[in-house]
Amino acid sequence: MDARNRFETKVTFALSRLEWLGFLTVSLVLAFQHRAEIRWGVFALLFAVIDVVGYLPGAIAHRRSPDRRVPKGCYVAYNTMHSLVTAGILAGAWALFVRPEWALLALPIHLMGDRALFGNSLKPFGVAFEPETTPAFAQFERRYRSAVDSGEFGTARTTAHDTEDSDAVRA
Repeated sequence: MDARNRFETKVTFALSRLEWLGFLTVSLVLAFQHRAEIRWGVFALLFAVIDVVGYLPGAIAHRRSPDRRVPKGCYVAYNTMHSLVTAGILAGAWALFVRPEWALLALPIHLMGDRALFGNSLKPFGVAFEPETTPAFAQFERRYRSAVDSGEFGTARTTAHDTEDSDAVRA
């Protein structure tokens, strides 16, 4: 994946999940080491609020909808609550206005768990709220794999479909 090819292969996706697993492990180790200092009610609240606000409304709407479509607001709520930026802002505000505490580890544990264990990240509007492979992506993935296997792709290869940046490469 790069700035011009915003997709991941199975291998790069697995490597990304492995990185998230590393962060999850660090968070879990810290939580274990400081378990006596964690206010578990606060931990549970912080852990749960991510899905109560960000996932459950969309999941319920998805299951109730005959065509499985949900309002865009469900995607926005999911992405907002499952954002590392939101978690950082929430943790910072909590530390500033309540107190810094180990219970805040609930936020990275939840988010890293979602990413590492379940492969979930942010949701684009154009896919189903609940994970399912779109036919267009399945077709793209087959064509991409075939092109890679045949050696069609190379690092210096350009095509007529490339942007104007490619003109400089060809000149």
